[in-house]
Amino acid sequence: MDLDLDDLRSRVPGRLLGLTGAPGVGKSTLAAALARSWGAVVVPMDGFHLADVELSRRGLLGRKGAPETFDAEGYAALLARVRGREPLVMAPAFERDLEQPLAGALPVPGSAGLVVTEGNYLLLDEPRWAAVRAQLDAVWHLRVDPALRRERLLARHVTFGKTAAEAEAWVRAVDDPNAALVEAAAERADLVIDL
Repeated sequence: MDLDLDDLRSRVPGRLLGLTGAPGVGKSTLAAALARSWGAVVVPMDGFHLADVELSRRGLLGRKGAPETFDAEGYAALLARVRGREPLVMAPAFERDLEQPLAGALPVPGSAGLVVTEGNYLLLDEPRWAAVRAQLDAVWHLRVDPALRRERLLARHVTFGKTAAEAEAWVRAVDDPNAALVEAAAERADLVIDL
């Protein structure tokens, strides 16, 4: 990633920055780089995944990762608390080894100078996701070569337990449609960054 982080820092208009982009584009990697370089606190959207037990109850487990499989309302409410500079907000994380959200895992102090949140659906034109966007000072949309992005996704799925065939089927059935949805919303971004 050859980005000029100093230049990017000068383009952040406030305290809450969103990073969005298709699955596998590198949102978490850039967020971690910003945390190291800028001292930002990172709040991942993935912490707001509904638990598998709830996804099963709703018949959505086979679509895990789609917009309707997240607690967008809870995400917006937490970001509102962060925006209000509550002394300490405990945000959820996402444990990839378990493939489950982990409540109260990430401290976000009111004194944090910059909070970066990253997730696929920050720019979706749906009321529940618009409520998330309303809490952010800016949202940057990330892009990378589609073949590289897909390669990363396949490798991630295999690393976390899928066979190569299962990974390919999942990417085709779930991740590719989600990627198309995310890319269609890119025009609403404050900045588009090619990684």
